[in-house]
Amino acid sequence: MALPAILGFLLWNAGPMLASLFISFTNWSVVSAPKWVGTENYATLFRKDPLFWKSLYVTGYYTFLSVPLVIVTALLVAQLLNQKVRGLSIFRTIFYLPTVVPAVANSILWLWLFNPDFGLFNSFLDLLGHPGFMWIYDERQVIPSLALMSVWGMGNTMVIFLAGLQGVPTQYYEAAEIDGATAFRKWLHITVPMMSPIVFFNLVMGIIGTFQVFSQAYIMTDGGPNYSSLFMVYYLFVQAFEYGRMGYASAIAWVLFVIVIVFTVLIFRSSPYWVYYEGGGRR
Repeated sequence: MALPAILGFLLWNAGPMLASLFISFTNWSVVSAPKWVGTENYATLFRKDPLFWKSLYVTGYYTFLSVPLVIVTALLVAQLLNQKVRGLSIFRTIFYLPTVVPAVANSILWLWLFNPDFGLFNSFLDLLGHPGFMWIYDERQVIPSLALMSVWGMGNTMVIFLAGLQGVPTQYYEAAEIDGATAFRKWLHITVPMMSPIVFFNLVMGIIGTFQVFSQAYIMTDGGPNYSSLFMVYYLFVQAFEYGRMGYASAIAWVLFVIVIVFTVLIFRSSPYWVYYEGGGRR
């Protein structure tokens, strides 16, 4: 019964990963046989490739902006959608709907929103008498703009928060009301601690997801302007499928894998200090 799952993992996950690890130590252009070069690809990455460090900075900058923005916004929206109001299912559908829109359609929509000449954002700013922005067409604004765009796809994070909010025992709030706690204090001392395991999960998944951003750079910015949106996965794609440097691209992939593992381990190690569980306090 377990054999199909085991074979699927070996053939489509573990096998390709081990193959890419071997390829990362070779010089391979697909059309020719791999040539063993040892750690040369990794040495070139860290010592001779400024674009690698640029892509690492860009990816880290985007992660630093996007993940907290999405988590905070998703939690606040989930809090609103947890209220007992009429038409609640309609509101929940509206907020979740952008998540199911294909990435290409999302990118085309946001290209129009970000257009500095006739885009909706600058048109709105013009009505307010505020000068417009260049958005993704300016190297200083492109990453904040893409981080703002990431909020559009917060549906999955919001649904997970909503499920967590509905699981908070109501007797906690009732006891706090008897003690005279205000709505803000109930949110701060009950909701936030009880939601910390959900925040922990969304934080880990958010970091893993933002380190793999690709479609925005590929469709909207082509890594520009001036490499200011050169995400690591996009740089990996360019090296592999535009330059045919499969060994070099595999090295980038493994460096990215190690970085994600390091961040994940750090978050897990820090979790006992800020994650609370209903049954046993911090863990």
